[in-house]
Amino acid sequence: MVPALLWLIAGVVLIAAEVLSGDFVLVMLGAGALAAAGASALGVPLGLDAAVFAALSLGLIFLARPALKRRMRVERELKTNVDALVGRKAVVESTVDAHGGRVRIGGELWSARAFDETQVMHSGQTVTVMEISGATAVVWAEP
Repeated sequence: MVPALLWLIAGVVLIAAEVLSGDFVLVMLGAGALAAAGASALGVPLGLDAAVFAALSLGLIFLARPALKRRMRVERELKTNVDALVGRKAVVESTVDAHGGRVRIGGELWSARAFDETQVMHSGQTVTVMEISGATAVVWAEP
C-alpha cells in the first residue's frame, strides 16, 4: 500500500507543479504516476508499476501533448478594423474595374477597384479583398 501512496503523492505534486511550467510535460508525468498508483493499489509488483508509469507518461508526452499544445495555441496578432477585411470574400454589387465599382463585404457596401487593372468584375461575382486603400477595397477575382 505504501508504493501506491507514494505514486499518488508524486502524481498530485507533478500535476500541481504544471501550473508553474505550463508546458504540459509535468501533467503528463503526473497522469502516469496516478495510473501507476492505481496499478499499485491493485497489487501489481513495483517493476510493473514503473512500466505503467513509463509507458503512459511517454505515450501522453508524444501523442497527447502535441495535440493539446496545438489546441491551446493562441493567435499572437488579432486583426481588427480594416486589417480584418483583408483576405475576406466580397460580392460585387456594381461592376468593378481599375477605376471603381462597389462590393459588399460582410453586409457593408464598400467602394472598390480591381487589384489587377485588366480585370473587370461583374455584379454577383465573388471576389477576394486583397487590401484596403483608404476607404476603397482593392479586390481580385480568380480567373
